[in-house]
Amino acid sequence: MPKSMRAAVFSEYGGPEVVAIRDMPIPTPGPGEVRIAVKAASLNHLDLWVRRGLPIETPMPHIGGSDIAGIVDAVGPGVAQVETGIRVVVDPSVNYGWYHGQGQGRGEAFDEPRFSILGEHTQGGFAEYAVVPAENLLQIPDDVTFPVAAAAGLVFVTAWRGLMSRGHLRAGERVLITGGSGGVSTAAIQIARMAGARVYVVTSGPENMERVLNLGAHVAYDRTRVDFSREAWRDTGKLGVHLILDAVGEAVWPQCLKALGTCGRLVSYGATSGSRGTTELRVVFWKQLTIMGSTMGTPTEFREVMRLVFSGRLKPVIHEVLPLDEARRAHELLEKGDVFGKLVLAP
Repeated sequence: MPKSMRAAVFSEYGGPEVVAIRDMPIPTPGPGEVRIAVKAASLNHLDLWVRRGLPIETPMPHIGGSDIAGIVDAVGPGVAQVETGIRVVVDPSVNYGWYHGQGQGRGEAFDEPRFSILGEHTQGGFAEYAVVPAENLLQIPDDVTFPVAAAAGLVFVTAWRGLMSRGHLRAGERVLITGGSGGVSTAAIQIARMAGARVYVVTSGPENMERVLNLGAHVAYDRTRVDFSREAWRDTGKLGVHLILDAVGEAVWPQCLKALGTCGRLVSYGATSGSRGTTELRVVFWKQLTIMGSTMGTPTEFREVMRLVFSGRLKPVIHEVLPLDEARRAHELLEKGDVFGKLVLAP
C-alpha cells in the first residue's frame, strides 16, 4: 500500500487558480470510519463556496468533494457488517442531531444545531482515497455506475427534502423551480413530475430551455428574456403556483413572491445570486404565504431517494466526467455557469 495519494487541494481561499493536484498522505480510518478507494466524486456549487471561503472551520490544505462513490478499502476499529471490496455511495450529511430524533424519520424540530457536510467541514472525495463514517454508506447495485451514484447523492436528497418533506408537494399542484440548469434543479424536475405536479422551470438561454423541457418540465422560462413571474401568473390563469423551490435567492426573490398564489409555499435552499432578498411584506400577508428553508436531508430521505435512482425512475444529469487532473478546469466550468447538471471527477 503506498503512503501517499493524489488529491485536488487548496491551501488558501480564492478562485479556481488555488486548486492544485498534490500528493497527500493516505488517510487512516478511525473508530466508526471506513476508507473508500474513490472511483467518482461530483462537484456541487458548495465546492465553489468552500473554496472562496465560508465562515466555518475548513481543514487546510483542503480536499473538497461531498459526493463520493467507490470501493470500501479498509475499515476502522468498531466497524461491523461492512466488508472491504463492496461498491458504495456516501451520504454527504454528517451529524444529524439538528433533525429531531437524531435523523430518524422526517421530524422538523431542532434538538440542537449540529450539522456538517463531507468536503465542507471535513476532508472530501476529490482524491484517490477518502475516509467517511461507516454509517453513511449505501451499497450500490452492480448495474449502477460509479459516476451515476456520485452525481446523485447531494442534489437528489436536497431536492427530495425541499419538495416532498418541507414543501409537501402533492399531485395536481403547480411547482416552479428556479436555476433550472443546476444539479438540484435537474433532480427536482424529475421528482416533481414523478409526484404528479405541473412543473414550471426558470432557466437561461434557448438550449437550456430545451433541456429542461426534455427532462420533463411542462413550461420553461428564459429569465434573460422575460419576467417569469408575469409569465407564470398569466400561464396559470392568474392563480399562481402552489410551490416554488429556489436556490437563486436575491436576483429572483421578489419575482418568486409574485409568482406564488394564495397560500403558496416558497422553499429556499440556497442563495447563489446573493443572500439579501427584498421581501414585500404586503405580498406575504395578503397572499398568506409560507416561506421556509431547507438543506440536505436525513439518512432516511437519502436512502429513499437513492433507491429511486438505483431503480432507474430518477436519473442524475451528468454534463461531463473529467479526470481528477482537471479539477481546476471543473471549478472554472461550474463557476462560469457552463454546466447543465453535474460534473464528475474520476481519480
